[in-house]
Amino acid sequence: MAKEIENLWREVRELSLGTQIDRLDSPPSPLHFLRDYVSQSKPCVISNAISHWPALKLWSDPAYLAGALSNDFVSLHLTPNGCADAVTQVDEDESAGDLCFASAHVERLPFPEALQAVRSSSKGEKVGYLQQQNDCFRTEYSKVASDCDGDIAWATEALGCSPEAVNLWIGTDLSVTSFHKDHYENLYAVVSGEKHFLLLPPTDVHRLYVQRYPAANYSYLRDTEAFKLELEQPVRHVPWCSVDPYPSPEREASERLKYPFFFNGPKPFHSTVKAGEILYLPSMWFHHVSQTPGDGGYTVAVNYWYDMQFDIKYAYFNFLQSVPYESSSLNPFLSWREDEDSESGDSEV
Repeated sequence: MAKEIENLWREVRELSLGTQIDRLDSPPSPLHFLRDYVSQSKPCVISNAISHWPALKLWSDPAYLAGALSNDFVSLHLTPNGCADAVTQVDEDESAGDLCFASAHVERLPFPEALQAVRSSSKGEKVGYLQQQNDCFRTEYSKVASDCDGDIAWATEALGCSPEAVNLWIGTDLSVTSFHKDHYENLYAVVSGEKHFLLLPPTDVHRLYVQRYPAANYSYLRDTEAFKLELEQPVRHVPWCSVDPYPSPEREASERLKYPFFFNGPKPFHSTVKAGEILYLPSMWFHHVSQTPGDGGYTVAVNYWYDMQFDIKYAYFNFLQSVPYESSSLNPFLSWREDEDSESGDSEV
């Protein structure tokens, strides 16, 4: 079975995906988008689709956003390292080897204060990220909603529905989103700065070493300006990708030994999405996200989540992920079946 699965990784690229993400110079027609991208589960980057948005000119100015949202409370996510919703050491002593799925500390703050916390982030001390999701753009940020479109019109027509949720993201280069997948068709529009995506198709699920980790939460103690990471009680497990594609130099050799399917397999697709561009990210594609700030000292993006079709492709994926895969006795992949009820939804994008 190992040979067949490894052949699948190659064949999906040779027959369908190619080696690079397609780039379109203008928005596709609904039929073109549905036929060539949605139905084929194939990402693309679209230029000149949001050039009419006032947000492109206005949101790079922190004074504009702080003024427009001066009386609004928003949800600020805080971590010591910029890695929320990620596999993390339970203890600072890495030799202990205990890992958990760590979620950020969340505070409700006036937007000007929250934005300042994002812009003044410092790794190892406190990193702020505005990433509430759960349709936050239409709830917490409704006063600036008119600066963008309420949907992506050609995608709405192609998909036959309006967005289930619209989310706003504001962060710095210190905030990174670990590999994960979402059960949504995702139209991800960058307003300021750049977003850097590493992408793997659903066929490559075995390469990400998904395991179940005990859930934990950061709490931030303002009197001591310190974080505390505590496991949830009762214990709850979250299935999550184990691979860090950019390990530190001191960890790189050991990470390559632990996760050879990722590091020795086909390269992930890489796409940089610049201000004014939209990434179409098909449902169930695994993605890792980092960012480069724009003129205001932060990156801003708005993403539109459309409900996916739970059709034969979903059934094929469930079958594939249930197949045990072991190409090396030193690095076995243990089969797993995702528990939908326990999967976290608080990750980008």
